[in-house]
Parts: sequence; C-alpha cells; structure tokens
Amino acid sequence: MSKKADKIKLGLAEFFDIPKDIILNLPRIIIIGQIQVYIENHQGIKEFRDDYVKIDLPQGFLEIKGKNLLLRNVYSDDLLLDGEINSINFIK
Repeated sequence: MSKKADKIKLGLAEFFDIPKDIILNLPRIIIIGQIQVYIENHQGIKEFRDDYVKIDLPQGFLEIKGKNLLLRNVYSDDLLLDGEINSINFIK
C-alpha cells in the first residue's frame, strides 16, 4: 500500500478513534516481562526451534530468540509464546 494511502488511513483512524493496528493491518504484540509474547494479526510461523522463532507479519517478520521457547496457543491470526525471551527483532 502507498504511503499516501497509509497517511489517509491513519488520519481516519485518529478522527474516528479506531485503533491504528486495525485500520493499518499492523500486528498487536503484547510482551509480558521476558517470559511471554502474545501476537495478534500474524500470517504464520516460518521457523520454530526451542531457541528461535520466526513469525510472518503483514509488513515483514518478527524474530524471537531465547531459551525453552514453547508455543502455547496457535490460531489463524494470534499466538502465545512462552519461555525465556532474550531478544525480539523486527525485519522488513
């Protein structure tokens, strides 16, 4: 989508008080300390090991590195990851 269209959508979101993640198709990521990550609006898991997870997002990928990583819940557009989380990195 063009930057102009994104600007228009962002303006509409602010005017109508609509959450930006919904109107711009962005992921919602909730991090609980270094032990849990909840992700909404993902597009699938590209790679999973107990020390590394790569998740497909609408605008790129999310890499999570840690220890004893475990996918607790995986649904079509949200997931819950537990473990010792050391780093989270966005990749465009």
